[in-house]
Amino acid sequence: MKQYGLVGHPLDHSFSKQFFTDKFIRENLTNCTYKNFDIKDISQVKTVVNNTPELMGFNVTIPYKEQIIPYLHKIDSEAAEVGAVNTVKITNGKWTGYNTDIYGFKQSLKPFLEISQERALILGTGGASKAVYYVLNSLNINCLFVSRTPKKDNEISYNDVNEYVIRNHQIIVNTTPIGTFPKIDEKPEICYNEITSKHLLYDLIYNPDETQFLKEGRKKGATTINGLQMLKIQAEKSWKIWNE
Repeated sequence: MKQYGLVGHPLDHSFSKQFFTDKFIRENLTNCTYKNFDIKDISQVKTVVNNTPELMGFNVTIPYKEQIIPYLHKIDSEAAEVGAVNTVKITNGKWTGYNTDIYGFKQSLKPFLEISQERALILGTGGASKAVYYVLNSLNINCLFVSRTPKKDNEISYNDVNEYVIRNHQIIVNTTPIGTFPKIDEKPEICYNEITSKHLLYDLIYNPDETQFLKEGRKKGATTINGLQMLKIQAEKSWKIWNE
C-alpha cells in the first residue's frame, strides 16, 4: 500500500483528501491512500513520518509551508528561492521539498490576465503569498504586500489600502485564510468601493466556492477566481513528483 497525505492545522476545510481519494478511484489505483495529518506543531511531522513507514510523500498547508523547510534533507531550487514548500517526496528516508503552488497558481491565472494589469496587491505574507509573488514577478507584474504587521519596504498595512491603492493595483490576490469555511462571513478589510470591471480578484480559498472577498469583486464587475483550479493543478503536479 502506498500512503500519501496532508500536513497542516486545521484540516477540517481541506479538499486534498477528497481530491486524491476520487483520483485513486477514477484511475483504479487500489494500492494508494491519502490521509490528513492534523498536527498542532511542526515538530510532530517527524512522528507522523516515523509512524507511517509506507508514506511516499505528503502535501504541506497552512501554517507550515515555511516551517517545514528545516526538516528537509533537500529542497528544489525553485522552492528554495520562494522560501516555501507545499510538497515533500520521501525517498529512502530522505525528504525533498518542492513548491507546486507556483505551477498551480500560474497555470490557473494566465487565461485571465490582461496587458493593462501591471500591478498587484497580495493580501497576506505567509507561505502561499511567496509563491504568488514569485509567479507575478516572473510575469513582470509589480507587487505590493498587505500585512497586519508590515516590516519591509514593499509591505503596507490594511489601513493604508485606500482608494488610490485599489485604483492602481488591478490584480488583488487573497492569500490569507480570511473567509474560509466555517467563517464565511469574513473578508479582508480593504476598500472595495474603487474596484471596477478592469480588476481581477483571485482568492486562494476554495471553500466556500465564492468568498465574501470575491462577492465584493463580482458586485463591481471584476473578474473573480477561486482557488479550486489552482488546487487541482498543483495536486496533479505533486502526484507527478511523488511518482517520477
